[in-house]
Amino acid sequence: MAALSNLDLLRRVPIFSALTPSQILLLANTVKKQHVKRGTLIVKQGQIGDALFVILQGQARVVISDQRGREVILATLVAGDYVGELSLIDGCAHSANVEAQTDTDMLVMGSAEFQVCLKTNITIAQAMIKGLAYRLRKADEQIMSLALMDVYDRVSSVLVNAAEHNDHELVIRNKITRQDIAKMVGATRETVSRVMRDFEDQGFVTIRPDGSLILADRRSMHRSGINKSEKSRQNISLHSALALP
Repeated sequence: MAALSNLDLLRRVPIFSALTPSQILLLANTVKKQHVKRGTLIVKQGQIGDALFVILQGQARVVISDQRGREVILATLVAGDYVGELSLIDGCAHSANVEAQTDTDMLVMGSAEFQVCLKTNITIAQAMIKGLAYRLRKADEQIMSLALMDVYDRVSSVLVNAAEHNDHELVIRNKITRQDIAKMVGATRETVSRVMRDFEDQGFVTIRPDGSLILADRRSMHRSGINKSEKSRQNISLHSALALP
């Protein structure tokens, strides 16, 4: 990573990819590379932001917490994602913490440079608007999930969203803990563990020796949340065909 110039790095970031050569050259002089260790707090909830952070390599997690220390995981950020723009736009404090889950490489743009960039580059301004609209839609989905879905449906949604296609299977390669899932769905770890055991018993979820997960028919997974009694869940059929998009 260190061998690449800011110009080369910017060309790899989706929100900057549509800039002209002269625009991206000018932008390259306004950003700095930064490396942070796993566990580093990139953005702190309650503080007013002074920079935009663009992830080049690694992974970070957006977490909101209350005064009692309870946490909800809002999102996971990967290469190409950015954070900190909302505070720079409205001048208010960050609404969540962003913590590096792995050693992470970033590009950092200061507040003053960010404001100039928005005013002089309509392409970046449009990309930021689209990004905010996407996050608003995801927030709406999360609110609907917490308000209208039971815990079985919420857990199955988290699993499906975390999975990737591999031939005719949905696979979750990166280990996802019961505690992490609990923080995503607004439930206790014990409740999530019970749901996962039910999913495993019915064959909806298979855990491989390497820790990765294989997901079966997503329609069956969601149906499991409809039947509330333990007896009903034990009668769920696995005969429906695999429902991969």
